[in-house]
Amino acid sequence: MTGSADRRVTANISLSLDGHYSGPGGPGDMGAIVSYATTDVARGHLARIHENATTAVLGRLNAQGFLGFWPTVAADENADPRDRGYAKWLTDAEKVVFSTTLTESPWDRTRVVNAPAAEVIAGLKADGEGEILVNSSASVIKDLLAADLIDRLYLMICPEITGGGRRLFVDGLPASKWKLTHHETGELGEMAVVYDRVR
Repeated sequence: MTGSADRRVTANISLSLDGHYSGPGGPGDMGAIVSYATTDVARGHLARIHENATTAVLGRLNAQGFLGFWPTVAADENADPRDRGYAKWLTDAEKVVFSTTLTESPWDRTRVVNAPAAEVIAGLKADGEGEILVNSSASVIKDLLAADLIDRLYLMICPEITGGGRRLFVDGLPASKWKLTHHETGELGEMAVVYDRVR
C-alpha cells in the first residue's frame, strides 16, 4: 500500500498536574492517573484518540501491559462500549512496537522494531493511510517531540501533584507552538485536551 507523506502523527498520554506520566515510585507508580481512567471524560477521550488512526505505535512495556488487558475487554460483552471499541481497534490495528530486547511480536498484526523512532515514523508516513497513534509510550513520544514529528497531542490532565516521577516535557525539546482544538473537564477535575501543532 502506498500512501502520502502527510499521514498525521498523533500521541496520547495522561499526565499529573505537575507534568508527570508516572509517580516517584517508578514506571508502575500510576496512582495519580488510574483514578481518572474510567470517568466519562476519560472514556470519551479514549474513543476520540483512535477515531482516524490505522496504526498504533507502542513501546515494549506498554505493548506487553496492554496485551494482558485489552484483548479481554474486546471480548467482554459487558464492558463499557467505549472501552470495548478501543480494545477492538487496538487488537485489529497494525501495531509497531519499539524494543531492543523483544525477538518476537507480542501480538498479531505487530512488527517489532529496533531503530530510531524518527526513522520508523518517517517510513510509516510514506507508506499507508490513516493516522499514526503513538499510544501512551512516553519514550517514543519524547523522541518524536525532539524530532518535531508529532502533529497532534491528546492529553488527559489528572488533578493531582505527584511531587516527582518521569516528565514528558523535558528541557531541551525544540520550541514549538500548539493550538487547542478540544477541551473537556470532568466532575473530578480531570481534563481531556487536544492540541494541534501549528507549523
